[in-house]
Amino acid sequence: MRMRNPKDKDEVINNCSFLIKDSIDFNNDNVIEMEIGMGKGNFLLNKALNNPNINYIGVEKYSSVASVAIKKIRDYNLDNLKIIIGDIKLQEELLKNKIAVIYLNFSDPWPKARHEKRRLTSPSFLDLYDKFFKAQKVIIMKTDNDDLFSYSLKTLQEHGYQIKEISYDLHKENIPNILTEYEEKFGNLGSKIKYLKAIK
Repeated sequence: MRMRNPKDKDEVINNCSFLIKDSIDFNNDNVIEMEIGMGKGNFLLNKALNNPNINYIGVEKYSSVASVAIKKIRDYNLDNLKIIIGDIKLQEELLKNKIAVIYLNFSDPWPKARHEKRRLTSPSFLDLYDKFFKAQKVIIMKTDNDDLFSYSLKTLQEHGYQIKEISYDLHKENIPNILTEYEEKFGNLGSKIKYLKAIK
């Protein structure tokens, strides 16, 4: 279920100093990593806090969710974190040849066959990501959905990626990990979190 619009959504978004609209400028040459579907922002906020020499972009399609993330992030006054509100499919010119790593955390699995093209690891999305990357292509993915994970392993390898790291129970592995809100909730309920790092 999509969350309701917060009453102060428009005010929060209009006053956001780190919202990307027409161009991307971090005022440095550090690499840029991006999360597609940033949700309420916990993962990306902690990445930015822990790695001040890396720039981060969060993309969130739904303004109601993005406004919650903005309220969480804004008090930290970070120079290395910006967000885009909108559909990733419409960001090709903005993001072309700029990204070093893409994070896909708990993306909608779109389980019905007729919705395959909506999955963020479908061939059409992987073609789009090719245009975003600056050099080497790196995708890091987490999900609790077995079918989406199997599907993604297949499509990534068919698209020329090599699976460099993989786990079917991430929380039992010695792999550095920052929890998302969703991951914390369902991990505490016993869901096994799948993880992969793919490089092309």
